[in-house]
Amino acid sequence: GRKQDALLPTIAPLPAELDIAPVLDAAQGAGKVTALLRYDPRQQGYVPCRVRNKERDLRPGLLGILEPGPDCPLLPLNQLDLTLVPGVVFSADGGRLGRGKGYYDRLLAMVPGMKCGVAFDQQVVEAVPMEPHDVRLNCILTPTRWLPIAG
Repeated sequence: GRKQDALLPTIAPLPAELDIAPVLDAAQGAGKVTALLRYDPRQQGYVPCRVRNKERDLRPGLLGILEPGPDCPLLPLNQLDLTLVPGVVFSADGGRLGRGKGYYDRLLAMVPGMKCGVAFDQQVVEAVPMEPHDVRLNCILTPTRWLPIAG
């Protein structure tokens, strides 16, 4: 399909994660196509779904995390220009440690667009261990800085 100017801020954040709601609001206000992830038990993973209105479209999903409801249409991964990615720890070379289930690495491996870690400053460290299947990020965004990843 035709590539859209789509933004995927991932699932609504857990309490210890940076709140990306203002980014979602700004993107929608600028006329961007926005999506969040919904857990799909058939695929045993997350799928991106278009979100037009947070208040109307989001419902508690897996683990009580807000995610798009069943009426939100799927958005193909190849239409995502920017994906905002949560994590536990990030490294300055684009490494990321998640919560250990591999959901994001499987998804990010199929996303052609920019992959940006979203973290608090204290979550960015010198290095994190990386496995061959781990996907490196293109940049990291914190409340105080923008870290482009070389290469």
